[in-house]
Amino acid sequence: MNIGEIIIISVIKILIIVVVMLLTVSYLVYFERRISAWIQNRLGPNRVGWQGVLQPFADVFKLLLKEDIVPEYANRTIHALAPMIALFVAFSTYAVIPFGPDVNLFGYSIQLVVADVDMGILFVLALTSIGVYALTLAGWSSGSKYSLLGGIRSSAQMISYEVSMGFSVAGVLLLAGSLRPIAIVEAQSGWMWNAILQPIGFITFLVSAFAETNRLPFDLPEAEPELVGGFHTEYSSMKFAGFFLAEYANMIIAGAMIVTLYLGGWQIPYIEKLGLPGGLVAVLQVGAFIFKVAALLFFFLWVRWTLPRFRYDQLMSLGWKVMFPLSLVNLVWVALLIMIFGL
Repeated sequence: MNIGEIIIISVIKILIIVVVMLLTVSYLVYFERRISAWIQNRLGPNRVGWQGVLQPFADVFKLLLKEDIVPEYANRTIHALAPMIALFVAFSTYAVIPFGPDVNLFGYSIQLVVADVDMGILFVLALTSIGVYALTLAGWSSGSKYSLLGGIRSSAQMISYEVSMGFSVAGVLLLAGSLRPIAIVEAQSGWMWNAILQPIGFITFLVSAFAETNRLPFDLPEAEPELVGGFHTEYSSMKFAGFFLAEYANMIIAGAMIVTLYLGGWQIPYIEKLGLPGGLVAVLQVGAFIFKVAALLFFFLWVRWTLPRFRYDQLMSLGWKVMFPLSLVNLVWVALLIMIFGL
């Protein structure tokens, strides 16, 4: 392919991913309401459209019409920039996550990933680390004590759980021998999923993902009973919608990362032995990736409406006294697997 064709294909992939992400985020909010209603024996949204399926569009329209209120003592520039940073990080991260094998379309071999880079995992970790700046800057720039406390909590929470997450990822990288997401998925062929080989690493990464996305039981930066709304207390209109959109987009990213690192990515164990046509295999593998991510998203929603919120001291104690030692134990375990079995 020449450079023009590569650019066109990349732009098409970016547009498809952005549209799918926006629609998924919209209906993730709808499903969260329906699932919470189901758990609490309520009805949930069921008025706008058929059984409430148009509720997300009504919410967006309402937010568009709301007045954008900025506090008198806020730093207006940073106040407006913070949700933009959150959105940029949320959507940029998906560029390196593969959602299927290479496919042949119209005579071209196309990778089902926007950017296949050798340092893909480092790219994701770097961007997710930048994401906390959005919350911290939002809390500081609002000129509110509640918002500032939410931003400070977010920073402390991020530092605590990034360490465990990093060591958990290190175990995956040791087994795969690469930082390239596609290589990590290919290393999990058959039943060699990292969730099976290193269950401690899988659990620590999963719990860290809850903390990274500020989801219950780790939503201390928001904590409505204590901080009103936390870091986004002083946000309204589309700026508030930006943070809302980024939170659910980060949930999708977290689910896709867990699937890529621990659940075999698009792999279906031994599907190549069934003798199916290549095109059908590719469709089934993309479907498997979507199914795995959807199952994890349901788990995220289920946990929110099942477990109570941790106290802040419990959150920090869990991060440093439990998660951190477990992630080190997992790293030693993986090193022993490689030394003894040559994996």
